[in-house]
Amino acid sequence: MAERACWIDATSGLAGDMLMAALLDAGAAHDRVAAAVASLGLGVVVHAEPDRRGGFRCLRAQVRVPAGPPVHRHLDDVLALVEAAELGPDAKSYARRVFDVLAHAEGGVHGTAPTAVHFHEVGALDALADVVGCAAALDDLGLLTGSPVVTTSPLASGSGTVRAEHGRLPVPTPAVLGIAARAGLPLTEGDLEGERTTPTGAALVAALARPGVFPAMTVRRVGIGGGSRDPADRPNITRVVLGTAQETVRRPSGDVLVVEATIDDLDPQLWPSVLAAVRAAGAWDCWTSPITARHGRHGQVLTALCDESLRGAIVDTVFRHTTTVGVRWSSWQRATLPRRSVTVAVGPEGRRQRISVKVSEVGDGSRTVKPELSDVESAAEALDLPLRVVVDQLMTEFQRQDP
Repeated sequence: MAERACWIDATSGLAGDMLMAALLDAGAAHDRVAAAVASLGLGVVVHAEPDRRGGFRCLRAQVRVPAGPPVHRHLDDVLALVEAAELGPDAKSYARRVFDVLAHAEGGVHGTAPTAVHFHEVGALDALADVVGCAAALDDLGLLTGSPVVTTSPLASGSGTVRAEHGRLPVPTPAVLGIAARAGLPLTEGDLEGERTTPTGAALVAALARPGVFPAMTVRRVGIGGGSRDPADRPNITRVVLGTAQETVRRPSGDVLVVEATIDDLDPQLWPSVLAAVRAAGAWDCWTSPITARHGRHGQVLTALCDESLRGAIVDTVFRHTTTVGVRWSSWQRATLPRRSVTVAVGPEGRRQRISVKVSEVGDGSRTVKPELSDVESAAEALDLPLRVVVDQLMTEFQRQDP
């Protein structure tokens, strides 16, 4: 089965509401996005309506927030709101990565730890809605599961200055430059006046896409999201192109960065939270291996796999969540099987539970079928059944749907 492909055109502008509007215009379910934003419990409402920018049709996503003074939140406060939102596990993981990218960028600008950053503009209600709304939309479009090919154009840099919490800032803003530097995102020449890429927009793309040209794909849908301004020089839009990846863009082999740290003085009870934090920072996978360290002490080697563009975020996360004083990395080669994700429903009518299943296909036609354990656990609890019974029902239903 061919993987999904997506290209993000940010050459004219990129903001959270623009990307969310483009995803909605490309087919994401408005009800699902609106429900996810409403589940934050902050009185925020998302409304989308047709509009025009530079003479071209587009969709505008407007975030309506309740009146009141802005609330400054720390990273932990924001992540707690994300965790409580009505999002699937993949969407929550993506939203956490976005805010982690933002926290590291703001921390770098102000010279503070990411956890100590006060999220000013990026922690405001509209930015929370943008991130959660985009996470729900991407999940609905199937761009957060399997191995989709997602690339982005250079980001519009803009020029001049913009008013912010700390007064007038040069454009591109320091946070946008920091995100671009850490994620390896290119910027276009600064011939566009004003702020064309916001920190939230840059972080949403940094946590999702690789820089690259338009991928080889069969185009299925095009979504266009408009910004709040309508300048005369060119349309203020973000475009999203969705399709089916052709074989030439599949990546069964390639480079993978291996990040490691040797740790022998961490409370063992903390390891689950460490692994969760490293995965939330964007690691494809991570684990620990037991060792005998100096003086016979028992310890662990923490290993994480990631893309080179996320090395900084992974290293910072390891330092922040463990007691290590050194992290090492190296580039390895790997081969991967084509993988797709399907959803299988189990249980009686009226109580059906949806479980995500990952299917890896080998060249000889055989395949490996692996259900998402967290989904199985939730279904077992809802149906009051043992895990093994739910897995048996799931595999039977899967074989019926996909023999």
